Parts: sequence; C-alpha cells; structure tokens
Amino acid sequence: MTSGRFITIEGGEGAGKSTLLRGLVAALTQAGIGALATREPGGAPGAEEIRRLLLEGPPERWDAESEALLMVAARRSHLTGTIWPALASGRWVVCDRFADSTLAYQGYAGGVKLAELTMLHRLIAGDFAPDLTLVLDLPVATGLARAAARPGGETRFERKDRDFHERLRQGFLEIARREPQRCVVIDAAAPPHAVLAAALAALRERLQAKV
Repeated sequence: MTSGRFITIEGGEGAGKSTLLRGLVAALTQAGIGALATREPGGAPGAEEIRRLLLEGPPERWDAESEALLMVAARRSHLTGTIWPALASGRWVVCDRFADSTLAYQGYAGGVKLAELTMLHRLIAGDFAPDLTLVLDLPVATGLARAAARPGGETRFERKDRDFHERLRQGFLEIARREPQRCVVIDAAAPPHAVLAAALAALRERLQAKV
C-alpha cells in the first residue's frame, strides 16, 4: 500500500510532457503537497544508463522486442529505487512516461504483442498502475516539428518513420479509450498554460487534489 499518488504523463514526441511535468510539480508544491518529478526511461542510476542505450544511435539499433526488454529492466530499477520509496513516504510522484509508453511504442507502433508486454509489466510491477494518466495528444507533424527544434538533436525514436509515429498516436488514444477511469486525454496543441490548466482540473476531479 502506498500513501502518495502516482501521476503519469504520456504522449508522442514533442507533446510537451516535460513542460507539463514541471508545471504540475510546481503547482503541487505550492499547494503544500510533497511532489517528485521523474522520467522514463531513467529516474534511477541504473535506469539512466539504460536510457542512453535506448535513445542514442540509429533507429535500427534495437528491434521492438529488445527495446521492450530494456525498457522493463530500466522500469524495475526506477520502481524499486525511486517511485515506490517516494510513494511510501507520502510524496506524490509525477512521471514523464511509464508503462503506457511501452505499450504504445513497442506494442501498437512496434508490433510486439500487447499480451506479452502486459506479462512483462506484471513480472516487474505486479498490479501496480498509475492513479491518473494524462495523455497529451497532438498531430504527428506538429509533435515532430517541435521535437526537431529542441536543442540536443533527435533521439532514435524521433528518427523513426512517419507511419511509426501515426501508429504511436493512435496507440495512446486506444489506451485512453480502454481505460477511461485512469486516463484523461488533453489537447497538447493548446498553449502550455491551457494544457496545465486542463491537467490541474483532472487532478482536482480525479484525485481530489487541492491545486
């Protein structure tokens, strides 16, 4: 049992997840709620090392099955080293990506069977799931243009073809359709302040957060 709440932010490339993460943690902190910002892949020392393996190099460096195995290895490190201890201490954890990204990237877009990905998640996390997932949705062209404009260059995933990213977007929307009690879809094409306002409204409605 955990006393904190676990909020995840999902969506395709360039959707504004990092910007929303910062805004949510600032709002929670201002409201007197202890909050931790984290990310996937990453969020713990071992997981950050795996992050570099996943994001660097050419798109074909790993196939989808290899990506899935690396992702869940990183996630296990993240859960045991960061997420679960923070929740147990009563903090709210806001995470840029979690298991839905594995379903969307390696499953819906990459072709790995969803049942196999679900089994992998159960192996490392049991029935643990976010209390609330915010799915940031926007047209693929807009997201990729935003991602390309960021400093630091493109990641392996951003360099995958347009069809991959279209499948990815539809995958996230399908996840939200399947689990409406957990997921809230937000129009990520809106200005950042409007995206944050929609996210805070979801926290108030779904988690009774006083933010």
